[in-house]
Amino acid sequence: MSEAALRQEIVATARAMSASGLSPGRSGNVSARFESGMLITPSGLAYDAMEPGDVVRVGDDGSVAEGQRAPSTEWHFHLAAYRARLDMHALVHTHSLHATVLACAGRSIPPFHYMVAVAGGSDIPLVPYATFGTAELAAHVAEGLRERKACLMAHHGQVAMGTTLAAALELAHEVEVLAEQYFKVLVLGPPHLLPEAEMSVVLEKFKTYGRAAIEHEPGSLA
Repeated sequence: MSEAALRQEIVATARAMSASGLSPGRSGNVSARFESGMLITPSGLAYDAMEPGDVVRVGDDGSVAEGQRAPSTEWHFHLAAYRARLDMHALVHTHSLHATVLACAGRSIPPFHYMVAVAGGSDIPLVPYATFGTAELAAHVAEGLRERKACLMAHHGQVAMGTTLAAALELAHEVEVLAEQYFKVLVLGPPHLLPEAEMSVVLEKFKTYGRAAIEHEPGSLA
């Protein structure tokens, strides 16, 4: 994808994230891997006012060329996440309501439902708190995503990664749905969790989920 097209997609993703209620006001941020660095939403700019030219190009060393806007204050953990997950190419960070409630309560999302596996493991972990925009927070997020595609950030929100911006945004929505479900389960009492053996089965099934329908569509070459 060209840089111009990727900039447009980042703006569209950020606007969709905001409009859906995943991240109120100017909170949250969106990025995509580009060449050796990334493209990321700027700091403090309302999503409705954002244009492709406002998206900031950040080098792999965190450098920003003169004349650009300031990147999101969270650019540190975006870069750290891309270094930790070479297979992922997009990241969405939100302050979605229920994910943030759980994160502020110091709770990860355990395997109360098999769909927890959508984040790549048997839970959606909670990473420790650190001040926003710091190298310390970046290290926590990178570690949390090393074997997962999503994690909660203590007293902060959630992060979701994907091979595309669409996949990252879809996962962020799924994490919020799971967070809301788990929150409501907790109201009823201690949750009943699926055993690790079952989650291993689900994770294996997820590796090929949806492929059969695509491969055998009428007119396909399969």
